Amino acid sequence: MPFLLVRNDITKMQVDAVVNPANSRLGEGRGTSRAIYVGAGEAQLQKACGKIGYCDPGKAVITRGFGLPAKYIIHAVGPVWEGGEKGEGRILYSAYREAMGLARKKRLRSLAFPLLSSGSYGYPKEEALETAVSAIRDFLMENEMTVYLALYDSESFAVSKKRFGPIKEYIDENYVAGNPEEYFGAAGPGAGWDGSRGVRGLREARAVPMVAAPMPSFPQDRTRQLDNIMMHMGESFSQMLIRLIDERGLTDPQVYHKANIDRKLFSKIRKNIHYSPNKKTVMAFAVALELSLDEAKDLLRTAGYSFSDSSRFDVIIRFFLEKQIYDIFEINEMLFYYEQPILGGG
Repeated sequence: MPFLLVRNDITKMQVDAVVNPANSRLGEGRGTSRAIYVGAGEAQLQKACGKIGYCDPGKAVITRGFGLPAKYIIHAVGPVWEGGEKGEGRILYSAYREAMGLARKKRLRSLAFPLLSSGSYGYPKEEALETAVSAIRDFLMENEMTVYLALYDSESFAVSKKRFGPIKEYIDENYVAGNPEEYFGAAGPGAGWDGSRGVRGLREARAVPMVAAPMPSFPQDRTRQLDNIMMHMGESFSQMLIRLIDERGLTDPQVYHKANIDRKLFSKIRKNIHYSPNKKTVMAFAVALELSLDEAKDLLRTAGYSFSDSSRFDVIIRFFLEKQIYDIFEINEMLFYYEQPILGGG
């Protein structure tokens, strides 16, 4: 954990392994595959793949990265789209899981995927993105790894028009143009899912709903009681976070996974009662704990923050909290669309 969506050239990414959208013969393809071959060194990579010879659809094999910044290349074979009635979804899901399984066997800590099968293999980008998110999310619920989904162009990313409408209306009604608070850290506004730059042009994206993660519900009285507020006055962010986790009967892994937060970062927060988080980290935990808007305000206050009507980031998060929508991937989809920092990370 975490899962980070970025707009980047996969051949330039500083990760342990990148994934090549391979064909079964493991020969050089077009688009991303060709870029990976060229970046690695065509002759060297062709020789390495030639020794392996073949890979079934839904499977993956691994070679050295040669001239790429990545140490390894994992060659994952996705399905050719034939209308969706020949098991394409199952095969594509398997290709992602097999690639991540190889990375785990090699004890790799970071892995970058392109959107498999969405190029010359003709897989509809909406369905391809949905399957990618589902496979990566499922894997990371049980494994510790940073996984990137690198989208090279705006056509690879889409937001559901059904969900975009209400959020756009809410932003139009609540956003007040001005100078937003400076709390984004070095990345700054407009960062990708990992804090990277370069997401301009996404407003032309087409629409796709992502698969909602199964979320446990927390039966609780969401009305803040004055005596409860007074009792916990003076809590630090770390103290309040740990208290809320305990009150809800959750485990640490449940919370940092749902928050899309790296385990090491969570460990720092737990060990240091004076830890000073950035605002998007506080928001990520508010979502993971399924806080009401008032509870989220309390958590923000412990870290010295508040909601601002002059920040699109804040307005978007407030929309989801008010609607009690706690799927962090759905929230990040909309933040990414609006070129805002995303929730989670290290």
